[in-house]
Amino acid sequence: MERIQNYISHLQGVLDRLKLEDVRQSIDVIMDAYHADKQIFVIGNGGSASTASHIACDLGKGTSIEGKPRFRVISLTDNVATMTAWSNDVSYEDVFVEQLKNLVNSGDVVIGISASGNSENVIRAMHYASEIGCPTIGWSGFGGGKLAKICDVNVIVDSNQYGPVEDVHLILNHVVHAWIKEEFTSENSNEVP
Repeated sequence: MERIQNYISHLQGVLDRLKLEDVRQSIDVIMDAYHADKQIFVIGNGGSASTASHIACDLGKGTSIEGKPRFRVISLTDNVATMTAWSNDVSYEDVFVEQLKNLVNSGDVVIGISASGNSENVIRAMHYASEIGCPTIGWSGFGGGKLAKICDVNVIVDSNQYGPVEDVHLILNHVVHAWIKEEFTSENSNEVP
């Protein structure tokens, strides 16, 4: 029981130390992209890859409201054939940047998720996105790593443990989704028929 309580206590402390202004900046960049009809790309490895997929699902489907334009969001972790082709033929470090070269336009948003903040394939993709004029959002832990030095907006989870960092990233996804869903619902209820 003590191990369970220790994990939960650590997670609660991490959530208490989360900088809400950084979370709000992430939401603002995502909403700016939405209002400008820009695309959003999400990337990450391992647990962060599943969070990237979850973000794309929640933004793409979970915020859909009748009569409102939808988010144009893609997780670059979801096409196994494409990922393995780039990994095999070029390098795993370029698996996201090569996909971005096919899809991204200046002004689109790229969200990079890396618990350590040092995943080379995420770092390369974020550098490329910045170079072509894309706003970048980094979600990390472990002090932020390289990711925190190169992104326009950063949410750094104050933990050096992968589990709690990944837990908080998934919670952040749900916070963003809930915020947007409530904003859309509020806007719809304020419209005059």
